[in-house]
Amino acid sequence: MKLKTLALAPVLCLAMAFPALAEKIPLNEISRYLNGLKTAKADFTQVNADGSISTGVVYIHRPNRVRFEYKGDRTLVLASAGQVAVFDGKTRGTPQQYPLSKTPLSLILAPNINLGQARMVTGYAEKKNTTVVTAQDPQHPEYGNIQMVFSANPTQLRQWVVTDDTGKRTTVILGEMRTGLSFPPSTFTIENEIARRK
Repeated sequence: MKLKTLALAPVLCLAMAFPALAEKIPLNEISRYLNGLKTAKADFTQVNADGSISTGVVYIHRPNRVRFEYKGDRTLVLASAGQVAVFDGKTRGTPQQYPLSKTPLSLILAPNINLGQARMVTGYAEKKNTTVVTAQDPQHPEYGNIQMVFSANPTQLRQWVVTDDTGKRTTVILGEMRTGLSFPPSTFTIENEIARRK
């Protein structure tokens, strides 16, 4: 018995010398967290496909509503009523619009998120004490994907990387997120913003 104990001693010492590997947050826990995230506000830093950097404030009101206010000009991105509208800060014209359903961001704004759905998650890994999940629309993978980064204890969304249908990548890094807020309905109304900018 003493010999067995002595033989195990180096193994035990080696195990204690290295910290335990962080475990991935279960997909069902991430789905639960996202479904419970109704409203949120955070500063953000955006790394664009051309390497330029933008900053601003993001307002989230699930389902299907988000507002990105960019600092430095009047650039604004709104999503509501199934549409995404991009307002150029330098011009007053009608915003560029396209269906929210055709953007990977729709995956985290959907009314019911189920990351266990077949062919939805294409990547799932632990990286530097975070859980990284890459997801796509299983019916339309050609729309691109979104890679989400979560920290644990408690589960929290820290950043996402959207790869669009042309392969361009846009990274959004979130600052401290405040949740459970109340926003006026006009915050996300595209028509109100168009009228305001005339």
